[in-house]
Amino acid sequence: MPTKAISAAPSARPLASRQMRGCVRICSARSFYRRLRRAISLRSMTRMIFSGETAKGWIAPAIAAPFICVLLVVISMLPGDIALGHFGLTEPMGPPRGPLGFFVMLMSFIAMGLAVAGWVRWVEKRSLASAGLCGDGRLRRFLTGLAAGVAMMGAIVTAIALAGGYRVAELAPALASPAALGWIVLLLTGFTVQASVEEFVFRGWLFSAVMRRWNMAAAFILSSAAFTFVHYSPRATLLEIVMTFVFAIFACAWVRSSNAIWGVMGWHTGWNWFGGTGFDVPITGMDTGLPALVVKMVPVGPAWLTGGGEGPEGSMLTLALLTAGGLALLLARSRERRGIDPPV
Repeated sequence: MPTKAISAAPSARPLASRQMRGCVRICSARSFYRRLRRAISLRSMTRMIFSGETAKGWIAPAIAAPFICVLLVVISMLPGDIALGHFGLTEPMGPPRGPLGFFVMLMSFIAMGLAVAGWVRWVEKRSLASAGLCGDGRLRRFLTGLAAGVAMMGAIVTAIALAGGYRVAELAPALASPAALGWIVLLLTGFTVQASVEEFVFRGWLFSAVMRRWNMAAAFILSSAAFTFVHYSPRATLLEIVMTFVFAIFACAWVRSSNAIWGVMGWHTGWNWFGGTGFDVPITGMDTGLPALVVKMVPVGPAWLTGGGEGPEGSMLTLALLTAGGLALLLARSRERRGIDPPV
């Protein structure tokens, strides 16, 4: 009997150790889930409406708000899109043709922003500050986001190149063309308008409207679903659709952490502008037609790595980066000092 007890003891210790490690993993997973659930809980709801101002008009039911958003986007942008096609400034499949097409396309985005601003002021009868245009240090927050967007896009393109997805073809060819440099500067203005309007519509107005009627989790999901639907194309792959949704979730997480949309406006601007002008690769499937500002990259790897026709946004590396970034922002403790965006 003592002999059996002694021989069984060594095997019992590893078993107990394995059970302990399994328990630690389960507890860690539960702790992560509780933190994530807390991050989007109702307790943060009042703070996340951007402003405590009471709406004097009609706020649509949460489930109806995304449909109203899509309707406003379509009605406001349709005339501009028709005009672009009439004057030959779009490609046969829809994207704008060259830098002029990109710049003229701004008329459609301005119309969309005005339509939603009008809805906020005259239907819901609340201020634009209650739709995310609030807080101090607005220019600083925008510029911080702009720098972060440029840095993240540069990091993704570099990572794809190091993984064998891109080949360096030419260094800064845009510097040899004053006309190209002029268009690149103008496109910075253009992408500022485009990205800022999108953030105001989806992460400002729609997010806050759903929050007022339901809660934060619903605001994340419904605003991101509307953003994905508006950007949907019948030619899009499943990866591109998922990428668009994750992109929107990341932007919502930034807004949740900063309690305003100035920073994410800047981030979206820097991301789009540097992606479209820095490397001569497509941005969201569109080609600016300009030489690269930094380095011309030629895709040589598989589409899952390079993003194919979507450009770096369609890469699995981008999906991983934005997923990790969104989770980090959700789990990070929001800063208490006003006017400071979260670290990216």
